[in-house]
Amino acid sequence: MTAVDAGGWYVVQTQVNAEMKAARNLMRQGFNIYLPRFLKRRSHARKIDRVAAPLFPRYLFVCVDIATQRWRSIQSTFGVSHLVFNGPNPTPVSNDVLGLLKAREDANGFIQLNQRPQFLLGEKVRVLSGPFSDNLALFDGMGDRDRVAILLDLLGRKVRVSIDVDMIAAAG
Repeated sequence: MTAVDAGGWYVVQTQVNAEMKAARNLMRQGFNIYLPRFLKRRSHARKIDRVAAPLFPRYLFVCVDIATQRWRSIQSTFGVSHLVFNGPNPTPVSNDVLGLLKAREDANGFIQLNQRPQFLLGEKVRVLSGPFSDNLALFDGMGDRDRVAILLDLLGRKVRVSIDVDMIAAAG
């Protein structure tokens, strides 16, 4: 996305897991696209790493001058499901929305998300996975950047355990 893009920005819904394919094919046709991505934590085989993932799965933005460009070709682009419409015309997206997304990007172009959990000290949480799965615990604060401390009731006493932030949710 550049400041001199002619036309407006519109939302394209892609096929499942085809955001990059749709983006490549739209760019080959001469369209400017914006695919906001973030670094997602992935656990696999006891290894944790970060991989690029779309901020809005199955969606990307395309810059089109509806009056002069052949925008209907977007509908039949490989990887694209359809343009998002409101009535007979594609629905435009405010430049402010795209500007806010771009403002949250780091030097590598990834959106920075607020990863800190919104739990209060002593709040009940549920462990979602791992050896303590489905146990209730009390939130006891942040460990390092990706871990939280919880208090589990084990063998009649509270034990402080540090686990990945993704492994807990509010007890409901």
